Amino acid sequence: MKGSLSRFRAVVVCGLVALTLALGGCASTGNPRDPLEPINRGIYHFNDGVDNLIFKPAAEVYRGVLPQVVRTGVSNFFSNIGDVIVALNNLLQGKFAQALSDVGRIAVNTTAGLLGVLDVATEIGLQKHNEDFGQTLGYWGIGDGPYLVIPFLGPSTVRDAVGLVADYKTNPITYVDPNRDRNALYGLWFVNRRAELLDTTKILETAALDPYEFVRDAYLQRRRNLVYDGNPPPELNDLDIRIKPKSKRGPDTGPYPVSAEPTGTGSILVNIENPTPAQLEALEKASRAPQAAAERRSAAPQPEPQRVVRVWMGGSR
Repeated sequence: MKGSLSRFRAVVVCGLVALTLALGGCASTGNPRDPLEPINRGIYHFNDGVDNLIFKPAAEVYRGVLPQVVRTGVSNFFSNIGDVIVALNNLLQGKFAQALSDVGRIAVNTTAGLLGVLDVATEIGLQKHNEDFGQTLGYWGIGDGPYLVIPFLGPSTVRDAVGLVADYKTNPITYVDPNRDRNALYGLWFVNRRAELLDTTKILETAALDPYEFVRDAYLQRRRNLVYDGNPPPELNDLDIRIKPKSKRGPDTGPYPVSAEPTGTGSILVNIENPTPAQLEALEKASRAPQAAAERRSAAPQPEPQRVVRVWMGGSR
């Protein structure tokens, strides 16, 4: 016991040292969605150390001791409790049919499913949904904000961190009394969830060139997909083409930004009166930039969306 405590203290100290070094000297890759990258990387390495020391071994023992049928029952039990949060957020998003289906799932699984140990609702056609308060905020137009790595909890964003607080307050386990039983339930949920992710961890360790970047990009992409129920709109990156127009009154005074506007069809219309060949070349390069960036970042889960640039030659549209 003392040895375990000493190792845990060592990991905590190492994590704090890594975080301090990150704050002082780690360089950001310049990702606009991750302005806190030096801090996030420090916390990521701290979490990874704690996971390797405590959580991952506990999950491996849990999976090795309990048979699959028991672990499935545990997962179903917590999934049934989670449907309470899902139903509330579907209601907040105005998805009344889905909320009604979620309530039906809770009723069926809690009774016929023996407190949710058996997923009877899925067998009779009541679909399992995935909603939380972070998605609800996104549904109503709240941006996700900067990417965050939360100590012990892992990847998140500013919006989703707020959502975690709301989800905790609406989770029935939070109100279990006494505290000993509540902590035991949360501990069982966490170990079971970590056991479910053991195979994913192995894939991450072998496939990702930069595990931190891989986890970040996968998380942000998945959350965007969830907010839009699997059908996100095309993303348009900011287009900032700079040129040096010829001046009749003297030498070039550029660079000047070229105004651009979305067309609503996934492309950007750039208005330039009588563009020169150099300007056209710059526009062509800009249109290929996202695809080139995606090819360079082959470790990312999916390539970045390609922008389409159309040049308006002046005159009436």
